[in-house]
Amino acid sequence: MIDVNVSLSRWPFRRLPLDDPRALADALRGLGVVRAWAGSFDALLHRDVAGANERLAADCRAHGDGLFLPFGTVDPTLSDWRDDVRRCHETHEMPGLRLHPNYHGYKLGDPRFVDLLDEAAGRAMPVQIAVSMEDARTQHPLVRVPPVDLSPLPGLVEARPDLRVVLLNLPIPPRTGPVADLLATKRAWVDTAMIEGVAGIERFAAAFGADRLMIGSHAPFFCPDAVPLKLQESELTPADRDAIVAGNASGLLWIP
Repeated sequence: MIDVNVSLSRWPFRRLPLDDPRALADALRGLGVVRAWAGSFDALLHRDVAGANERLAADCRAHGDGLFLPFGTVDPTLSDWRDDVRRCHETHEMPGLRLHPNYHGYKLGDPRFVDLLDEAAGRAMPVQIAVSMEDARTQHPLVRVPPVDLSPLPGLVEARPDLRVVLLNLPIPPRTGPVADLLATKRAWVDTAMIEGVAGIERFAAAFGADRLMIGSHAPFFCPDAVPLKLQESELTPADRDAIVAGNASGLLWIP
């Protein structure tokens, strides 16, 4: 499997059982994960985004023996965000970006976000957008963070043929609406982390196509053992299963 949604460092509000990168790597490998796209929990609240990205790159090199692939975070509300993109791409050789608009306080219609999409597309860097990180019912009472409003995104992606977007931590969307319009562009994907319910993966594939779905565990926030269970309870053709488990992610980054 290729897991497109894991995070390193520490969740700000409590300790997690697998928040040590070596333990996380062992758990993922035990489930058959051969590559994990990793962001950083530090990037949510730390003002020094460049430092968070530097630590992420170092942790990915030091742990996992090639398992972790770092996806740096950029906050377009900061004055030096273009330098952060450059460092992610050129210094740390990160293949893509992971954005947290709700934690960083900007909307997807913000001109700075639009400029960031253009910068990422120009560098052929896929953009992951974390729609949410935690259920609203368990959030710290002083840090209430609503899900990202995706309404502007279909038009932005439609207008940028070189842009690729992966939505993380999104429940199964309605068959009509912004997410459906976004997936119809064939340049956007959703991960499985918050696709819940019986045969959730099967139901998503039936509604939007198996080619729009990627495995994502949201580990260590979620237990990664949930991934094979979600696959087990969904009836999929061998071709659809292969696409969801690794093929879609591998094709996006051209990883064998």
